[in-house]
Amino acid sequence: MNTFYLHKYPSIRLIIPWIAGVFCGDRFFGCSPQLFWGILVFCFFFGLSIALYFLERYALRWCFGIIAFALCFTGGWMGITWQLQQTTDYAFPKKETVYRVLITDVPQAKEHTYLCQVLLKEHCDSIDSYPIERKSILYLQRDSASSRLKGGDELLVFTRISPPVNNKNFDEFDYARYLTRRGISGTGYVPSGKWMLLSSDSSPISLSLPPDGTVNRSSGMSILNLRNIANSCRGKVISLYRELGFDGDELAVLSALTIGDKTDLSESVRESYSIAGASHILALSGLHIGLLCALLLFILKPLAERGKTGRCVCAVLLFLLLWAFAFLTGLSPSVVRSVTMFSLLTVAGMFGRQSFSLNTLAATAWIMLLCNPVWLFDVGFQLSFVAVISILLLQPLVFRLFTMKTKIGKYVWGILSVSIAAQVGTAPLIMFYFSRFSTHFLLTNLVVIPLVTIILYVAVLMLFLTPVSWLQIWVAEGARKLLEVLNLFVRWVEQLPYSSIDGIWLYPLEVFGIYVVLSLLFYYFKVRRCRNLIICLCSILLLSVCHVMIYWIDRPQSSLVFYNVRGCPAVHCIESDGRSWINYADTLSDKKLLKRVATNYWNHRHLLLPEEITADCQTGAFSRRQQIISYYGCRVCMVTDNRWRNKSAVSALYTIDYLYLCKGYDGHLEELTKLFAPGCILLDASLSEHRRNLLEEECRQSGLRFISLSEEGSVCFLL
Repeated sequence: MNTFYLHKYPSIRLIIPWIAGVFCGDRFFGCSPQLFWGILVFCFFFGLSIALYFLERYALRWCFGIIAFALCFTGGWMGITWQLQQTTDYAFPKKETVYRVLITDVPQAKEHTYLCQVLLKEHCDSIDSYPIERKSILYLQRDSASSRLKGGDELLVFTRISPPVNNKNFDEFDYARYLTRRGISGTGYVPSGKWMLLSSDSSPISLSLPPDGTVNRSSGMSILNLRNIANSCRGKVISLYRELGFDGDELAVLSALTIGDKTDLSESVRESYSIAGASHILALSGLHIGLLCALLLFILKPLAERGKTGRCVCAVLLFLLLWAFAFLTGLSPSVVRSVTMFSLLTVAGMFGRQSFSLNTLAATAWIMLLCNPVWLFDVGFQLSFVAVISILLLQPLVFRLFTMKTKIGKYVWGILSVSIAAQVGTAPLIMFYFSRFSTHFLLTNLVVIPLVTIILYVAVLMLFLTPVSWLQIWVAEGARKLLEVLNLFVRWVEQLPYSSIDGIWLYPLEVFGIYVVLSLLFYYFKVRRCRNLIICLCSILLLSVCHVMIYWIDRPQSSLVFYNVRGCPAVHCIESDGRSWINYADTLSDKKLLKRVATNYWNHRHLLLPEEITADCQTGAFSRRQQIISYYGCRVCMVTDNRWRNKSAVSALYTIDYLYLCKGYDGHLEELTKLFAPGCILLDASLSEHRRNLLEEECRQSGLRFISLSEEGSVCFLL
């Protein structure tokens, strides 16, 4: 198959400019709307002029390709721009307001709150109500009343909702853009007593609203949307699993494997599967849909053998069952991609058409991005398509490296060759997004894939045996044992030496370069020309030079870093050799949150694991005493309590470069300036908004330079 002749794959020629348009539309959204309209007008008149002048000249038929390219590029740009505008074009009131909301998903329990995805129906004031129809995320304070909420409940809430924002920390995950791409227009916090249940499937619960909000009660019960029906079905399946004795990690893994519910997966289980290279097992994708499709084809085989009518009925049933399963799992991008692919493959196969090809895959991607352009930025979407492309292109080459004569040998080498092909294709993306590479992925997949296949088929049998409870219990016991074996094997692989390489940092440009090199290598192995090999080697050399240059530019430098992490005041002292010390205010700081926020920055700057400091100490150029940190002659005073209050001195005792004010100090700035001569005041994110405003005003009156981390984000001072 000459896969490198692009003109044989029209869907690929369409999807490439469409992806480029979606990417550019997202990248420049909100920055320069004139640029979009300029490109749109240019593409229109350029395409129109070429079409009118050269349309009947066959020698210039390539002009039609330019027009099609421009239209696809513009279509992708318009699609993503329109979708993002639907999310960001609403201005929320600046103060607390009464909103009528509909919970659209199952509330997720957090440490102190319940995260509820809601549809804002309208906001109300003393005069009238005004429709909104925007999606939002509300954090309801945990109590006995909020614990009983579920999808489909309609509430009145009294809160302030604001557009998603980032904390502006270095290399932090862009959470605001992530929510915007998911269609979330705003977020808000709702304390206890500031919401009221209007309607529910169960008996209404009367709770008090604040006296500011007097509104009428909604009539009738809320009508559950399709998502709530799917959530209800998933809840019933999980309840059945619990009744059959599944619990803990076995229940969490079984729910993830069969219905795509990963809410009960603990961090330890996620980490074990990630290190072992088996994370793809926990995310419903082509493997799971393929196994389900094979089972359905086996069941429907007698029907398919009854002529053309039987094949048509079989195709329709298969199509409906696959999409019913996709609906049950929440229509995630990877499931939609897989179900779309297998729907096309099975229908085409039943009518004797060629089915599985790059062209079909590209058509599937184009249909998905046409329906929802933001799926392009979903990690599961990217990994799913890249894995399938790699299997299609690389697996035949890898499989032909060794010739197996026995059936068992061919089966084992088939699994390994598929795993190698998928891993080669997805490795750059995995390292880019997760900064990790699993070294034992071959061993893991050799055991895990057959085991998961058995578990899935046993789980389906277990569900079908629901009317026969005594037999279902025996099958459930077998499924439980298989899940225990699966988890034990994954944890065993996790404990093997050098099971993963962590702390990897790749730039987007490097990822693009790696895929270019892989494409050139694939092309060389297809044509075996010396010229192509030279091009490959030059590309690898160029990529290596770029990596070395970027590594040198981002080398560690002696510096002080302050992070915008609420509840975790810290001073990060960085050495030029990669060593560093993080000075926490006390042992109760939220260290996990800081590590989650700053890990990407540490990987980016190629830092070793920082040493945690919570008490006085001295080592080399670094010392800490009474929360006064000295590093290469630079002094930082962390003020986290009232130890410096009610003390006086004739003149300033210390010259402080940075006075770091955190939650816990209740005095005025004037008391501190009598003891210290600060060069700059740093206001930590742990301070309340009211307290921060007071300190900012004191700084202005005293003429002191100040930086608010809540507004500026992370700051770095080179020494």
